[in-house]
Amino acid sequence: MSTDPTTELIRAIVTNMQGARDDWKSLAMVISLGGGRLSETSGYAYSPDGTVSAVASRPSQIKPAVDAYLADRYPEGAELPAKFLLQFDRDAKAYEITFEDADPMRWKVTPDNVEAIRQELKPNLG
Repeated sequence: MSTDPTTELIRAIVTNMQGARDDWKSLAMVISLGGGRLSETSGYAYSPDGTVSAVASRPSQIKPAVDAYLADRYPEGAELPAKFLLQFDRDAKAYEITFEDADPMRWKVTPDNVEAIRQELKPNLG
């Protein structure tokens, strides 16, 4: 098992992801932090045929990996981001992580923007 916090974060999210089809190729997961604590996960899994599935990982199941990842990136006592986006391409084994420091509404899905967010979050890594 890897000791790299990023690898462990990806593994935890993928292992505990609910809602994805078995054939998903890539995923985008938004990890929300309320008051510096993991509060919510939501995102999408993208299948080769174009199917997009809403996904989430139970926060309690990925909390240790999220905590280890953040501890590796932020010094103790530093202000944590409001949320971050993990994009992962399973075939290319490529990932990207984007932090949002100030706007807790970034990547927030509403009935008016659901299609736009699905496209905005879709990984283009491979």
